[in-house]
Amino acid sequence: MENYNEKLQRILVATGWSQEFLASKLETSFVTLNSWVNGKSEPRNNAKEKIDLVFADVMGADSVDAGVLGELKKRALSRKYTAKKLVNDRELLEKLTTSLTYHSNGTEGSTMTEKDVAAVIYENQTLRGRTATEQREAVNHQTALYFLLDELVQGGANFRFTPELIKAVHLRMMNGIISDAGYYRNHAVRIRGAMVPLANFIKIPELVAGWCNMANEETADKIELLARSHAVFERIHPFSDGNGRTGRLLLFALALKLGLVPPILKKERRFAYYKYLELAQAREITDPLEMFIAEAILETAEEL
Repeated sequence: MENYNEKLQRILVATGWSQEFLASKLETSFVTLNSWVNGKSEPRNNAKEKIDLVFADVMGADSVDAGVLGELKKRALSRKYTAKKLVNDRELLEKLTTSLTYHSNGTEGSTMTEKDVAAVIYENQTLRGRTATEQREAVNHQTALYFLLDELVQGGANFRFTPELIKAVHLRMMNGIISDAGYYRNHAVRIRGAMVPLANFIKIPELVAGWCNMANEETADKIELLARSHAVFERIHPFSDGNGRTGRLLLFALALKLGLVPPILKKERRFAYYKYLELAQAREITDPLEMFIAEAILETAEEL
């Protein structure tokens, strides 16, 4: 069993939170938290319960309660939304674009803040202290998102995911960053630290076509489809780079296609996200990822 000072240190490293912010989440003082972090004192039982909850939220829970999952999915399914409604609300569109871009790029290691992202994509600023690649990634992410939203709105009830659409999204996402933007990879790849083998590159066209069929199908369990399709896409890993950002953008779009508030997967929870994603890919257990996506939908709904 881990010491609680070690759990707190892991939370701080994983999220990048300050001790002041973590203290506020745990409803304690900075002085008290600092004492716990440095092993100078031991949290009481009620504080340990709060730490355990935050730790599971950030690093991933070991199990999912079926009743809790069912209630979360029911609540998430009640949050209805459409691409047309989002596009017609400029202020909200900019807010969600900034948030999605910040968290998706941040999950991949971007050091830009949410304020940085807004300055680059809406004020055309060139920032000191941020790399040119990070700033291009922010602009490209907005471009890819707006392209996909336009396709959703124009397609309406007839919108369908196609391999050509996915390649067009990737082209906009990675334009000027990699030389093969918009093209499937033609070589084997591995994700550092991941245990799940990725698809053979020879099979990518067939697998992406199959993914589109899955994403376009009618379903009684929309949250399960979101989780399953996302796990499958990331395992196909069709491009040489940019698969995570492209996959999360497709997840966002699929939720809107299904008439739901789109999930924004927060970078502070990336370790839980990776844990649940690998569980769905390696063992086809999607419950934890379904819970994660349902929670993200509800969190985005609060922003709406």
